[in-house]
Amino acid sequence: MEKSFVFKFLGLNFDLTGMIGSTLMAAVVLFVCIWLSRKVELRPNKKQNVIEYLLDFTDGIVKDNVSDPDARKHLSLYAFVLFLFIFCMNQLGLFLEVKVGDNMFVKSPTADPVTTMSFAMMTLLLSFTFGMQKFGVGGYWRNYAEPVSFLFPINMIEEITNFLTLSLRLYGNIYAGEVLLTLIGNSLAPSFGITTMVLAAPLAMIWQGFSVFIGSIQAYVFVTLSMVYIGKKVTKE
Repeated sequence: MEKSFVFKFLGLNFDLTGMIGSTLMAAVVLFVCIWLSRKVELRPNKKQNVIEYLLDFTDGIVKDNVSDPDARKHLSLYAFVLFLFIFCMNQLGLFLEVKVGDNMFVKSPTADPVTTMSFAMMTLLLSFTFGMQKFGVGGYWRNYAEPVSFLFPINMIEEITNFLTLSLRLYGNIYAGEVLLTLIGNSLAPSFGITTMVLAAPLAMIWQGFSVFIGSIQAYVFVTLSMVYIGKKVTKE
């Protein structure tokens, strides 16, 4: 796989590849939402039906996994934006890649563990926030020591494993999809000339279609697990 383009500024490393992909997909999500929600009518048109369906879909994920009404009220929009953003970022590398030399400038941002860990960290911080609002700071931390106090370190380790599994599941699936597409296009297709090029073309198309499905499922899984994780923090067991 090609390297991401990283530059240094004030002693810090900045991944330009991830920044370009994330910014591009943020602009796409913003444009799509504005386009679909223009001219909202009492009798919904086709575009309005699409965005209302998406809102109902993500709102259903929140309602199914978060029992606290106050948390639900604040999480509905978060789940909607998170789902669209991750879905679009998952698909970017399947249809658009920009490479200069050995450096990749545009690819799926979620094929980078730093991006997926950032999303997982947002979920982690939200779970802490809602949990402390629900039970207070002391009450929230006491939950880690229930039903017996020696479970506190075990529950803290569980926090770390939840963070890693949430982020690395998404990263692994998207990264693997891009690796296989690269192998089909760069290794298999030119290996035996025109014969393998003919065979590689439908194989790449089939895998792209399957990757679109996987990217959609992974966006759904990430949002669902995020809501499950937050829902547990606002529910006293």
